[in-house]
Amino acid sequence: MTCDAPAPAGAPAESAWRSHGPRRRSTRALRVRTSAVLVAATVLAVLLVPPLVQLDQQAVDLAAKLEPPSWAHPFGTDDVGRDLLLRCVYGLRVSLLVGVAAALAATVVGTAVGAAAGALGGWADRALMRVVDTFSSVPHLLLGIFLVAMFRPGVWPVVISVALTHWLSTARIVRAEVLSLRSRPYVDAAVSGGASRWRVAVRHLLPAVLPQAALAAVLMVPHAMWHESALSFLGLGLPTHTASLGTLVQSARGSLLAGQWWPTLFPGLFLIVPTLALAGLAGAWRERINPRHRSELML
Repeated sequence: MTCDAPAPAGAPAESAWRSHGPRRRSTRALRVRTSAVLVAATVLAVLLVPPLVQLDQQAVDLAAKLEPPSWAHPFGTDDVGRDLLLRCVYGLRVSLLVGVAAALAATVVGTAVGAAAGALGGWADRALMRVVDTFSSVPHLLLGIFLVAMFRPGVWPVVISVALTHWLSTARIVRAEVLSLRSRPYVDAAVSGGASRWRVAVRHLLPAVLPQAALAAVLMVPHAMWHESALSFLGLGLPTHTASLGTLVQSARGSLLAGQWWPTLFPGLFLIVPTLALAGLAGAWRERINPRHRSELML
């Protein structure tokens, strides 16, 4: 009697807990669909708006400067009369270019270092991880400023700067994955069969870590875009005449103080919304690869 008494009280709590499962799944599915739609809209805007809108994004019209949003200019104009919609689209194109290129370069470097450290082990592992720790001890933005200052302003110096400051996490992830794979039976069988370390790393270890490396690259794109925008906002990344989201926000500071909100709002939205959408898709992918670690990324 006493053992069966708690059962009726626990049954509603258990059913209530289970009832949240479909709700969570539907909410997660809605976030993924929304993220996919936003990413698709971002790609379409970058590809289609410049050819379809026959306007020069650098055309100056002082008679139309700082006009609020209207049918002629949906996002308004900036302080020299340039159309903000076109400027935001071109700025998003530059930020995406820097983010994707830097993420790919950082992933290649991080995967190579992490795979070499995990596969070689011993003193090579210790030396490579000390290099990773040394780079990690310096703040990313400070190191990025130092690297950008060594080159003339342009897109590729920013790509190099962002890539050289963002490969560290990928190296750690790949190294940990390689260390866990080294104890697998098929790896032991390959070593027992006479395969060299190089052959084992190329034929068995590296293909197994590519999904994790690809996920790290996708997760790195939003971070790289923010890093590029921060450098451009500080005036250290791209030339001032180049439309990037960081330079657009930086040039709109005076307009915001004067009460014109649109030159700051729309570039900020073009930076925040696509990066959150990319992070949402990457979080869903991470949950599919490793369901034990549920992503908390929200839109």
